[in-house]
Amino acid sequence: MAELLEKKCVPCRGGEPPLDGRQVEEYRKQVPEWELVEKNDIPRLQRSYKFDDFAQALAFTQKVGEEAEDQGHHPVLKTEWGKVTVIWWTHKIKGLHENDFIMAARSDKIYG
Repeated sequence: MAELLEKKCVPCRGGEPPLDGRQVEEYRKQVPEWELVEKNDIPRLQRSYKFDDFAQALAFTQKVGEEAEDQGHHPVLKTEWGKVTVIWWTHKIKGLHENDFIMAARSDKIYG
């Protein structure tokens, strides 16, 4: 994970190929708590984080949102009582990019 945390997201302009299966598996080794899910034939990274109450979940959502805005790469964030689900993928390429793994690692760091 440390290697991913040292990187910054690069703007995705589209036209780039999404990561292939081998590349995805290599990156997943660095963020093992994330699961690979598929929705509408698009692979995505997903993880749910647990909290003691809604206030903690909301504070985490805010911090991930601020980091996403700073990096210019935005997730789906679902905030519930005691739980936040974060989903990363790159819309422009309809798949996974290195940025998604960078932001997964940053989300984990925010969680602590």
